[in-house]
Amino acid sequence: MILVTGATGTTGSEVVLQLAARGEKVRALTRDPARARVPAGVETVRGDFTDPDSLAVAMAGMTAAYLVSPPGPGAAHDAALVAAARAAGVRRLVKLSAIGTDEPEAGPSSAWHGEGERAVRESGAEWTVLRPSSFASNTLAWAEAVRRGEPVPNMSANGASGVIDPRDIAEVAVRALLDAGHAGRTYTLTGPEAISVPDQVAVLAEVLGRPLTARNLSEDETLDFLRTAWGMDEARAQGVLTGIAYLRDGRNAIVTHDVPEVLGRPARAFGEWAEEHKEAFGTD
Repeated sequence: MILVTGATGTTGSEVVLQLAARGEKVRALTRDPARARVPAGVETVRGDFTDPDSLAVAMAGMTAAYLVSPPGPGAAHDAALVAAARAAGVRRLVKLSAIGTDEPEAGPSSAWHGEGERAVRESGAEWTVLRPSSFASNTLAWAEAVRRGEPVPNMSANGASGVIDPRDIAEVAVRALLDAGHAGRTYTLTGPEAISVPDQVAVLAEVLGRPLTARNLSEDETLDFLRTAWGMDEARAQGVLTGIAYLRDGRNAIVTHDVPEVLGRPARAFGEWAEEHKEAFGTD
């Protein structure tokens, strides 16, 4: 049986769907099982990173676990998950990390993920680390502006990223959870091209069939956007600013072949993701 943490989140929910579609036994960890929407046959369990007893219950009887935890000082969430997995004898761990991990210029979250990665590597279990680039789904934060006909807020100028469809991340995670051939691997997961915000806006405009523009945000405007659109507190927003500078300077313009290597097919392009989610941005 496989435990999926972050089971209602962007990649966790997709991992649950894909495992269930394969007929695997899945347990979905969530803070509120009553509100979780999971496929038939998927078990839900309450869990909280600050409650070791709940994590012990969640890990009991598991053979593998997908570890998703919000970044934070000391990577306490990852440490708690790994401790519970070790105590329960979980044999295989797959951790969702992030591109740029352990690069100080990428911001504080890179160090937090680095500590979490080390906890997983030292767990005694088979481990796989996934370091995805920017999620295509992050552009959903533009949806309100696009629906109102306003310019898309651009925090990173012309800095490009290997934007990746979260479904590809989930599919790689599923392979790693099920197949021992991925043990000891750290995959940097990207889409098929490095693409900037203005480039993404151009693709989205083509998909929607109407003109769209992007507007570069100042540092103060970026902080306001992070607080309001993404709900970040001041400390987290300031940390993200460091990561945005890393991206803006072209440090994240990386494309790898890890997705094709694992999945045996090309990574999905941003245009494919946009076509499948265009309703979120409003259609004529």
